[in-house]
Amino acid sequence: MNVDVAVVGGGPAGLMAAEVLSAAGMQVDLFDAMPSVGRKFLLAGKGGLNLTHSEPGDVFAQRYGARQPIVQTWLKRLDAQALRQWARGLGIDTVVGTSGRVFPNDMKAAPLLRAWMRRLRSPCAGLAVRFHMRQRCLGWDEDDLLFATPGQGSLRVKAKAVVLARGGASWPRLGSDGAWVSWLQAQGVHVQDLRPANCGFDVKGREGQGWSGHFAHRFAGQPFKSVALRWLSRGQPVTRRGEFVLTATGIEGSLVYAASADLRDEWAQTSMASVWLDLLPDKSPAQVLQAVQHPRGARSLSTHLKSRLGLEGIKMAVLHELLSREQLQQPAALAAAIKALPIVLARPRPVAEAISTAGGVDLACLDEHLMVRKRPGVFCAGEMLDWEAPTGGYLLTAVMASGQVAAEGLLDWWNRQG
Repeated sequence: MNVDVAVVGGGPAGLMAAEVLSAAGMQVDLFDAMPSVGRKFLLAGKGGLNLTHSEPGDVFAQRYGARQPIVQTWLKRLDAQALRQWARGLGIDTVVGTSGRVFPNDMKAAPLLRAWMRRLRSPCAGLAVRFHMRQRCLGWDEDDLLFATPGQGSLRVKAKAVVLARGGASWPRLGSDGAWVSWLQAQGVHVQDLRPANCGFDVKGREGQGWSGHFAHRFAGQPFKSVALRWLSRGQPVTRRGEFVLTATGIEGSLVYAASADLRDEWAQTSMASVWLDLLPDKSPAQVLQAVQHPRGARSLSTHLKSRLGLEGIKMAVLHELLSREQLQQPAALAAAIKALPIVLARPRPVAEAISTAGGVDLACLDEHLMVRKRPGVFCAGEMLDWEAPTGGYLLTAVMASGQVAAEGLLDWWNRQG
C-alpha cells in the first residue's frame, strides 16, 4: 500500500494528528491494532471523562515537572481553553467540577469520541481519514512499515510521512503494549525505560509481609475518605488532602497517584519509600491527643475513639493493622499515629496496571516539531514520549497537544520538501 501520511495509533494523540492533517488537505491513513479506535480513551472516561483542568495556565504548566519547558511549548498550540473550545466544536459542552477538573456535561467519553469520528470520516473541509483496524505495526523493513493482521498475513506500507502515536505500556490489552520500543531502538532512537506513572503500590505491613489476610479480605476496595498524605519530594515534605483506596496488597487511587512519581523514584533509588497518613486532617495534634487521653472508663478503645474522634471502620482498622498492642495503649503514640501513621511501601505496581507511563522516546532524539532526527518525515506524539503528568486532565491535554504539534511539524516538513 502506498500512502501519503500514515498515522500509527488510534488514541487521542493519533486522532488529533489525523484531524489537523486532514483539515489541511492531507490524505491520512490511520492504522491501529485494535478493532476500534480510542479504547483506552473510553475506559479512562468510564467514571467520567476528565478532559482537562481549569486552573491558570502558569500553574497548569507546573504539573509537568522537569518536562515543563518542553510540554509548555506544546500547550501553546493547544491549551486547556483551546481544548474546551475544540470539544464545543464537536457539539460537546464542558463543565468545571468542584475540584477544578473539566468534564463533558454528560461526563461520558463515548459521545465525544463518536462526534470526533464523524468529523474525521466526514469533514466539512479537507479529506476524510481512512481507517485500517486490526493492523499491528511491526516496525520498518528498510523504508516500509510492516503490519500484521490476525488471520490475514502481513501488510507492507510505503508512507511518505509517518506519525507514531503508539501510547506507553499501561493497559496493554487496549493496545498500549510498548512493543514499539524494540523497533524504534533498532532505528537508533534512544528510549528511556518505561516505568509506571499514576500507579498504586504494594505495602510491607507491620510484619513486612503486606496486609494481613483478615484486614485485606474485609477492607480491600474500600476508600479512605477525608484524609491527608504526606511524603517526600526531592527531600522536601509534601502534604495533600483527598482520598485513596485500599487494595488487597496495598494502596491506590487519586491521592496515591499524586504522590506516585516521587514515591516511585525514591523506591528506585533506595528500594524503600514511605507515606504518612493523617486520618483526621481537620483536627490538630493537640486536639487528637486530648481526645485520646480523655478517660474512657470501661469502654473499649474502638468505642472511645469513635465517640471522641469519629474514628471507625477502615480508619480504626488500619490503626489496629499497623500499630502494636503497646502503641495502641500509649496515648501519645496512638495520637501521633492518628495524625501521621507511617505506611511503608514495598514496590510500585507493574507498569501494565498503571494509569499512564513515564519514560519513552528520548526528547533529545526529536526536533522541536517532534520529528525523529535520524528519520526525517517520522514524527512521534503522545504518551510514547519521555514525559509524565498527574491525573486531573493534565495527561490528556498534553497528549492531544503533542498530536497537534507533530501534525503541524509534518505539514511544515512536507511543504519544505517541495
